[in-house]
Amino acid sequence: MRKLWAILGSALFFLIAPVTVGVIVPLGIAGWRVGPPLLGIPFIRALGFLLVVVGAIPLIESFVRFALVGLGTPAPIAPTQHLVVSGFYRYVRNPMYVGVLAIIIGNALILGDTDLFAYAAFIVVAFVLFVGFYEEPALRRQFGDEYKEFCANVPRWWPRLTPWRPATQE
Repeated sequence: MRKLWAILGSALFFLIAPVTVGVIVPLGIAGWRVGPPLLGIPFIRALGFLLVVVGAIPLIESFVRFALVGLGTPAPIAPTQHLVVSGFYRYVRNPMYVGVLAIIIGNALILGDTDLFAYAAFIVVAFVLFVGFYEEPALRRQFGDEYKEFCANVPRWWPRLTPWRPATQE
């Protein structure tokens, strides 16, 4: 039953948070229209679609992993019971935030709206502050040495080239 609630909670939070931040707000900023391609280069839109897909893959996979492995959600009100250190988390500590940022930048390129780059910068600041002042301290309290080992081996924002394997999995 716990897994079912984790799946439903994660699905709801996915619609509330990343879909709003990564898709709905950017569309609103762009006036719900597609402008001319940036720099007058149509290929830039294709790069935008690629970034949206590349961002969506770790985002969706991480949400699924939170529900099935962590037995919780990414929402602070219903956190995981287990620290998730598999999947994309073996490369970067925050694949969801990195994925949402890629989606926002991809949408800027697709929609041809430079205001979305300012929005992306605002979101980066919000993510950094949230992670630094709330999320990481909460995870240190909840998971202790396990989280400290994870932090010591996996970068916060820029992915590793090789996957990290916790000592308990080797």
